[in-house]
Amino acid sequence: MSLETLSTISPTTNSAVITRQALPPQEIERLPAIGQEAFASYRKSHPTLGSRQEVVAKALDLLSRRKDVLAKELTEQMGRPIAYTGIEIDTTVKRGQYLNRIAGEVLSEDVPGDPEKGFRRFIRREPVGVVLIIFAWNYPYLILINSLLPALLAGNTVILKPSPQTPTIVEHMSEIFTEAGLPKNVLQYFHCGSPSHVELIVRSPQINHICFTGSVAGGLAVQKAAADRIVNVGLELGGKDPAYVRPDVEPHWAASEIIDGAIFNSGQSCCAIERVYVHNDIYEPFINACKATLSKYKVGDPMDKSTQIGPVISTRAKETIRSQIDEALKAGAKDETPPNSSFENLPQQGNFIKPTLLTHVNHSMSIMQDETFGPVIPIMSVPSDTAAVKYMNDSQFGLTASIWTKDVGVGEELAGKVEAGTVFVNRSDFPSPDLAWTGWKDSGKGVTLSRFGFEQFVKLKSFHLKDYPGR
Repeated sequence: MSLETLSTISPTTNSAVITRQALPPQEIERLPAIGQEAFASYRKSHPTLGSRQEVVAKALDLLSRRKDVLAKELTEQMGRPIAYTGIEIDTTVKRGQYLNRIAGEVLSEDVPGDPEKGFRRFIRREPVGVVLIIFAWNYPYLILINSLLPALLAGNTVILKPSPQTPTIVEHMSEIFTEAGLPKNVLQYFHCGSPSHVELIVRSPQINHICFTGSVAGGLAVQKAAADRIVNVGLELGGKDPAYVRPDVEPHWAASEIIDGAIFNSGQSCCAIERVYVHNDIYEPFINACKATLSKYKVGDPMDKSTQIGPVISTRAKETIRSQIDEALKAGAKDETPPNSSFENLPQQGNFIKPTLLTHVNHSMSIMQDETFGPVIPIMSVPSDTAAVKYMNDSQFGLTASIWTKDVGVGEELAGKVEAGTVFVNRSDFPSPDLAWTGWKDSGKGVTLSRFGFEQFVKLKSFHLKDYPGR
């Protein structure tokens, strides 16, 4: 049987930059059993959390040392400008160090606060077994570290399935952790392009937990494949994250922050700002400030250190974004993108699209309802705080949301009414490692980051010990 060849297509040139051989189905089916064998040996070779923390610390140090090489690969494979890809590696290391640091407290035994003479009761956290992590291309190191480190620190073994768009991430991480002292087969990976082949491993009874980061459709497919057995599935899915600008803010400050939150990484973030509601009283000044901000951005070759916005990931993504924009314009929206030479002279090759400022949108438009995953800023005028919150909640998604105001107390009050897993006041697009990262509605289920991000990788075991009579 010939092996399937997976090609990574550069979003900058639309030509293949790397190829990998997909693992045959029969080999994919063997991975969980290998993982179970490694799980038994891992518990013996690294029985203490301290020994596992030592491996993680060494791995993070090695990851940091390879930043320049890894950053260049990210730019080549997914198109984010080289000025920013190294920051992902730095942030990954810092996030990993935080998770490693809190593991001792988080994974320790819980002892009830009402001891009784002659009895000892406590709750121990045990590893679940073999963890399957399927993760996306847009922030691959950050997404991966959220699940990989808690899983390993808790004592589990892990199987990784990367996006074909960024296939080398798993190869680097495997090499790094091996060099750091992780035993053989504790961390495995496979390349695969066929959903039916991924389904084989999802259905395996030797997989004890599944983490998926990607589209809603992909998450539903994984959940469906796992539905005929008892296994936990954590889903980090899409977003249509709203921002509300109150009339008390300084327009240029709010515009610069919101534009950055909307179009950084070409808008390809699950927590990017994808719809903006602006109070009537500040609407025109805010639009003018957005124009002034956008006019200074540079779209271009992502290998150029002065480039701020690179291509979107694929021709299909480019067409989807353009379709949403065209639909909105036909329905009455206005394209108020300012003059900008880099927007008007996009590279001829690749999937480049100009950051687009849309005004006069309404809430029935696809651009305000469906995930865009591109550099588009649709702005809608609203008459009040109450109306803004109503529109913010009128969505199938609930990942993050932001309120922009001088009055932080009012901002907090409004944020409390918004249906989202993370709410910001005067900030956006920032998964803080000490806060729970979780989606509401169709944005997912389960938690990563913070102390709560470890819970999916352990099962609780209660001990109730009574002294022997007569002792």
